[in-house]
Amino acid sequence: MKSHLFEIVKFFFYFYRNYIPNHFLNKIPFYFIRHFLYRNVYKLKMGKGSSIHLHCFINRFNIEIGENTAINRKCYLDSRGGIKIGDNITISPEVHLITAEHNINSTSFEYETAPISLADYVFVGTRAIILPGVSLGTGCVVAAGAVVTKSFPPYSVVAGVPAKIISKRNKELNYSCKWMPPFD
Repeated sequence: MKSHLFEIVKFFFYFYRNYIPNHFLNKIPFYFIRHFLYRNVYKLKMGKGSSIHLHCFINRFNIEIGENTAINRKCYLDSRGGIKIGDNITISPEVHLITAEHNINSTSFEYETAPISLADYVFVGTRAIILPGVSLGTGCVVAAGAVVTKSFPPYSVVAGVPAKIISKRNKELNYSCKWMPPFD
């Protein structure tokens, strides 16, 4: 009987932690309702003026988001290993931040996690993928479709599969990515 009860509790915990936020909550068309629930029910740390747009899939809520940061539509935030996102960052639609993987050379296909860190003023282009353990310095730009497998220093502009530095960005950055209605 205890085993059966444990399975029921496990099911409801999974439903609460994964299904509700990713199949109901992320479709609520009002920022203030969606963000209220993210912050107060799921304990997401999200700074003032930041926004998570519609249809984002969040795997766990081990995420810290700074101020005036925009996470656009249909992004996948796999925060099993932890994600730290700074201030004034734009993450374009359909970007994947992945913090967990399997060691393909492990005899037991070992599960591993490593955090992702994005410093202030990072811009990530549409459909880019950032893999476990990556840190992007202040002002980095990730081109659309890039696969970022390693960390890059501040103001790097990276592109390709795997991503490599293609140029440097202007260091005089002073903008806000608060892109939502004023009532949030």
